[in-house]
Amino acid sequence: MAAVNDMEKKLAEFKCDTNEAVCLKLVRFPEDIDDESTTFHPEYTHQLFGDDEVAFGYKGLEIQLYYSAGTLSTLFKVKYTARVKDTFDCVEPDDVEGKVREIIPAGFCCNTDDFISLLEKEANFKPLGSLLHTYKVHNVEAGEDLTYQIHKVEVSCPGFREYHERLQTFLMWFIETASYIDVDDDRWDFFLVFEKYNKDGETLYATVGYMTVYNYYVYPDKTRPRVSQMLVLPPFQGEGHGAQLLETVHRYYCTSAKVQDITAEDPSENYVKLRDFVLVKMCLTLPSFSSEKLSQGFREEMVSEAREKLKINKKHARRVYEILRLRNTDMSDEEKAREFRLEVKKRLYGPYRVKKPA
Repeated sequence: MAAVNDMEKKLAEFKCDTNEAVCLKLVRFPEDIDDESTTFHPEYTHQLFGDDEVAFGYKGLEIQLYYSAGTLSTLFKVKYTARVKDTFDCVEPDDVEGKVREIIPAGFCCNTDDFISLLEKEANFKPLGSLLHTYKVHNVEAGEDLTYQIHKVEVSCPGFREYHERLQTFLMWFIETASYIDVDDDRWDFFLVFEKYNKDGETLYATVGYMTVYNYYVYPDKTRPRVSQMLVLPPFQGEGHGAQLLETVHRYYCTSAKVQDITAEDPSENYVKLRDFVLVKMCLTLPSFSSEKLSQGFREEMVSEAREKLKINKKHARRVYEILRLRNTDMSDEEKAREFRLEVKKRLYGPYRVKKPA
């Protein structure tokens, strides 16, 4: 029994946390490759390595997936300090390289020198699609305002399919239930975010994030765009890009008479918070959501104006109303606080009301 326990302890040394082992980078300059400060790690690896998110058979496992910042040309390498097979003849390590190859498209580099030569071609990369919005974000580290652009891209855009295949690999690491989509379905819309920066006097672009939207048919002649996937890459998170992207996409669909309203597919808690922020900001411009109107309760004019001007459905309009009503309510005033609570109760108890018999 003691021998078995000793063997289990020795084999346990060859287990690696794949969330730590997978090392991701967005590389702008050759020196970024060896700069540990530019490395980031996945939030999830269960889709490749199982619910335990563990790879067996290695010590010091490092799965390197490095992407050029613009085109997302990929360097893929697997490193380790020891392998179980070299110590125990009868035990096979997990095929970590094979698992990763299942989700990354062909054409990646396995050699650092080849990857560096691809970096030199980044100056030729320009954002795909048509420009929808440009905005600036102040960067404290750089001590300057950085410029960002949001583009809408058609599947037919030259080079987009290959670019998208590389981009969507990030979904597996950062969206818990992610899956790849069928780009051949022409109901998909794609929106990309890029950072515009300079290197040696040349203008270059780095990939920041993206959103996919599926246009569902609504009888008889409308569509309902539904946000499917949205991701801002970790080096850019917390800078307001998600709000800029969601508002830009929302305003893009607002210009179409064919759009009924805009929804999201199985939204995460973080996405709901972001949507609340964006929709509240947009509704502040509507007369029906003025301070005077808010105090009169949730009204049909709010529903119709939000739907007609901003493509917001009734459920979301009600949510915006409650947020703005709370914002405008002095909760230290007992009567006003009571009125606000009663408004919320109306929504909560509404579905359970039983009509009295005539």
